[in-house]
Amino acid sequence: MTVPEALRLLDRARDPRAVFGADEAEAARVYRRLARVLHPDAPGGGDRHGFVRLGDLWRSYHGEVLTTPKRTYRLGPLAARGDLCALYEAGDVLLKMPRDPSDSDLLEREAAALRRLARGERKYRAYVPRLVESFRHRDAATGADRRVNALARLDGFVTLADVRAAYPGGLDARDVAWMWRRLLVGLGFAHRTGVVHGAVLPEHVLIHPADHGVVLVDWCYSTTDGGRIPALVARYADRYPPEVTGKRPATPATDIYLATHCMTELMGDAAPDALVRFARGCALPAPTARPDDAWRLLGELDEILERLYGPRRFRPFTMP
Repeated sequence: MTVPEALRLLDRARDPRAVFGADEAEAARVYRRLARVLHPDAPGGGDRHGFVRLGDLWRSYHGEVLTTPKRTYRLGPLAARGDLCALYEAGDVLLKMPRDPSDSDLLEREAAALRRLARGERKYRAYVPRLVESFRHRDAATGADRRVNALARLDGFVTLADVRAAYPGGLDARDVAWMWRRLLVGLGFAHRTGVVHGAVLPEHVLIHPADHGVVLVDWCYSTTDGGRIPALVARYADRYPPEVTGKRPATPATDIYLATHCMTELMGDAAPDALVRFARGCALPAPTARPDDAWRLLGELDEILERLYGPRRFRPFTMP
C-alpha cells in the first residue's frame, strides 16, 4: 500500500470500522500495515498528519480504557478534532488528547487555567468548561505518554464557525448583540482572575442557540496577564494582533481584539455604522490604544445597543 492509497482510505472513513473491519485480529494487522506506511520515519517519509489521523481512528475503534485514581473512562467515538487535539466521548465527559504527545505541555497549560478559573466567582464559571481532572496516560496505539484533560460535556452548543457557515449572508446585529455581550462577560471574568485566553477564535467560542449561553473553550493557548501566547492557530495567523505575532506580552486587550473580529465577521456587511466604529476602536493595532477592561467595554456596548434598538429584550435565535 502506498501513502496516497492509505490517505484515501482514511479520508473516506466516517467510522473506524470502515478502516479496520469488525474482527479484532484483522483490525490490528490493518493498523500495523497502515502505521508502517504512514509513520514519519517510514522509507519515503510517510505522512505525519495521516499517521496522527490513523491514531485518532485506532483509539476510537479500540475503545481504550483509561484508569485514574478518580475514575475509569472508556474511550468512545471521536467527538471533535481541533487544531492540536482530538476529543473523544467517554460517558458524561469528553477526553481531550493532544495528537502529538509533544503538545502535552499545552494541555497542562489549559488545565492550570481552568483550575484557576474554577476558583473564581461562582456565577461566572458557566462561561468556561469544567475540568473534571487532568492526568497522564500511555497511548495504547503508539506507546507515547501524553496529557489528557477530562472535560464535562457541553450539550446543545455550536461554535461561532458553525453559526457563520449557517448564515453566510451575515447575522442581524440584534442576534450578534447577545453573543457579543456574553462573550465580554466571560472574558471579563477570565481577566479578573488574571488569565488571558489567547485564542478567541470562531471554533473556540460556543453558543447555545436556545438558552443564549456562551462558553469559551480551548484554553491551551492561554497565559497569565503579561505573559506570551505559547502558540498560534496557523490558519488564523493573519487575524492575531501585533503583540502576539511579535511575541510580545499579551493582555486583556489581546482577547478583546480577537473577540471583536469574531463578532464583526458574524455580521458581515450588515453591521450598523455605530457598531462598526465601536469595533474599530477595539481592534486598533497598538494594544495600549485598545480597551482592556471587558466589563467596562460591555457598558459601552450596551449604550450603543440601546440607542440603536431600545431596551434589551430576549430575541429567539435558531440554527437552520
